[in-house]
Amino acid sequence: MDLGQIRRDYISGPLRRADLDSDPLRQFERWFQQAVNSGIKDPSAMSLATAGRDLQVTIRTVLLKRFDAQGFVFYTNYESTKARQIAENPKVALLFPWLDQNRQVKITGLAEKVPQAESLKYFLSRPRGSQLGAWVSAQSRPIRSRDLLLGKLEEIRKRFADGDISLPEFWGGYRVRPTTIEFWQGQPDRLHDRFRYTAQANGWSIERLAP
Repeated sequence: MDLGQIRRDYISGPLRRADLDSDPLRQFERWFQQAVNSGIKDPSAMSLATAGRDLQVTIRTVLLKRFDAQGFVFYTNYESTKARQIAENPKVALLFPWLDQNRQVKITGLAEKVPQAESLKYFLSRPRGSQLGAWVSAQSRPIRSRDLLLGKLEEIRKRFADGDISLPEFWGGYRVRPTTIEFWQGQPDRLHDRFRYTAQANGWSIERLAP
């Protein structure tokens, strides 16, 4: 297979400095809403890159569950690989690959745990099956079989059969406080439009990057 022949040109309207909001979170909200309105699958899916003390980078897809002026929030098992790496090194990167719209958003920042009350509020909003799943999975750790996982699920289901499911102490959210946010708009001939916001003491600076 000749992978060099798998290609397409990016036909999009230009992204100009005048098009951008001075606040990258408002700009992100605008693009996010456009991604939702376009009907693309999983617009909240984002790649999360982390690296622990050994500097070995790992990456996976997680779901954005909230964003505001403080940053971008996702939830996970606090004993997972990503959580252990964040504990050793809170510097992370996020990527929203909205390629159906010829767009990407790239974010770097620092990850921190959200308050437990915030995690609880979100946990209680989840479907019951997802709540049970949070209790069942020792995320990222080896297991002997799927049957073992399903057996544990049945145990947890019986444990909480008569009431609400409590928040596991090992599960909760992280907020990524951004230090840079880049908006990428595909253009013909690979001459893409890229603008990077960088956090400053008194706001954000904006600069155009070469494609």
